[in-house]
Amino acid sequence: MDSGIAAVTIDPDVDRQRDHWRTTFARRRDFLGAAASEPAVAALARFESAGVRGVLELGSGQGRDTLYFASAGLAVTALDYADEGLEQLLGAAEGAGLADRVLPVSADVRLPLPFASQSFDACYAHMLFCMALSTPDLERLAGEVRRVLRPGGLLVYTVRTTEDAHFGVGTDHGDSMWEAGGFIVHFFDRALIDRLATGFEVLDIAEYTEGKLPRRLVGITMRKADRSGRRP
Repeated sequence: MDSGIAAVTIDPDVDRQRDHWRTTFARRRDFLGAAASEPAVAALARFESAGVRGVLELGSGQGRDTLYFASAGLAVTALDYADEGLEQLLGAAEGAGLADRVLPVSADVRLPLPFASQSFDACYAHMLFCMALSTPDLERLAGEVRRVLRPGGLLVYTVRTTEDAHFGVGTDHGDSMWEAGGFIVHFFDRALIDRLATGFEVLDIAEYTEGKLPRRLVGITMRKADRSGRRP
């Protein structure tokens, strides 16, 4: 039976982190919660004011923010490498009558994004950038996001910071990556934020807290330069 998920070729070596996310999503359908995140609420306001119609969401998980965007009328391409989360997202979208606004795509962000250049008005990623991605991985990903955004397109992403209580706790993987509870997190400082901003204009950096710890996050909003290199 066709799952409705648009699949693309990904790295055949299924890594430990992907397995951990797939198992977690399969065991806990509400692992990331049902309500939209605070950063998603702020992002939607920004998208609406900019006239955004199509959004690429990276690391959509079980879809709490995806459904929030879709319910507001946006067309959302929801990318994740854990099919269990995407299947749950698709089921929720169908149940809410939003399936025509949500396209789940199974892909690994360490590979080139499977989309044509200048395909999207905006890109959103809630904590995807602070997963088990090395600094070179992140630089490549930022370049790919820049490629698939239209000139003047927006990138809104959130990351855990070096001010977070889990920074320096657990297993050290180097490159400011620490593993606790089976999850590897890349903790950001301002230097890394600036490093990923090549070809963008940083419009805003907002602080958030989330969860019981709570996690310390920042949300970065950036705008892609136009073809001439100017910031719109």
